[in-house]
Amino acid sequence: MKATPRLELGRSAILAHRRRVGHLEQRLPRGARSLRLAGWAGFQDSMPRAAVLSISARVESTHHSIWEDRSLVQLWGPRYNTYVVTGRDLALFTLGRLPDDEKRRALAYHLADRLDSLLGGRAMLQGEAGRALGVHPNQLRYAAPTGRVLIRWDGARQPTVWTVPAPDMTPLQARLELARRHLHVFGPATPESFARWAGIKPYRGAETFTALRRSLTPVGTPIGEAWILSRDEASFRAEPNCAAPARLLPSGDTYFLLQDDDRRLLVPEAANRKALWPSRVWPGAVLVEGEIVGTWRRALDKLTIEPWSRLSRSARVAVEAEATALPIPGALEIAVRWAA
Repeated sequence: MKATPRLELGRSAILAHRRRVGHLEQRLPRGARSLRLAGWAGFQDSMPRAAVLSISARVESTHHSIWEDRSLVQLWGPRYNTYVVTGRDLALFTLGRLPDDEKRRALAYHLADRLDSLLGGRAMLQGEAGRALGVHPNQLRYAAPTGRVLIRWDGARQPTVWTVPAPDMTPLQARLELARRHLHVFGPATPESFARWAGIKPYRGAETFTALRRSLTPVGTPIGEAWILSRDEASFRAEPNCAAPARLLPSGDTYFLLQDDDRRLLVPEAANRKALWPSRVWPGAVLVEGEIVGTWRRALDKLTIEPWSRLSRSARVAVEAEATALPIPGALEIAVRWAA
């Protein structure tokens, strides 16, 4: 899918748009509507309660149990990672990823049917359900794209699973909207970046962008040609807003859930990219006045920050304020340690 870019976008315009639509410049007021807007591309929750910290970076007065809000559900989402999304968007993050391969799709529906018959409206631990069905418990993840399987994982042990009615949407409708979400939050984007994020075949990503072509605008970026939603053009052209003094983003947060050249655009220095995206468990990202300036990790009540360069006193104060306000279970009083 090729087209001549009619708009050239620089790094600052791209990142300003992403912060703006990602609600990282000014927190939204507390409420179900804000949770949906903040989670337009979902909240990854593969690190226990990362979703809570992603919400906290975007929504005012977030408490540690916000992930259990009645408007939210937990599921195996893109690439079968644990996600928290709004119940209204269940179809997008499930049916939008339904396998195209006939055997894999049949397996998804077969597992969902068997699990539903087994549970009969009950909830059950994943391991117990897998053993009862005679399959490896992890295989139950492959039923998730049917939209009929939800989970509850508190991070301490295996998740509980149960079934729900199938969403009232076709897989094509769901995939098109999922692609729009990706373009809005991660844009400029390519069919390849969408397919990689959603965990679908590259050719299906290309077909999806082709189907959306009339609503897309080709653009040039510092890392190559890509696409944006035409309705987002004004946001990309707008002057950057005043960036927030500081935000602490958890491991797997949408803002830096990137691959390949997209990482280079966000973090230009190779050594810093290696620190933010190590081969093992990712740390959190320290965002100061619109730029990622370091990483952070927490062990119980001790939070360690590793800045990549010397920060001003005001920046350190803003980062520490964010750290001590994190919605951590157990009412722990966070002690901040600067590694450098």
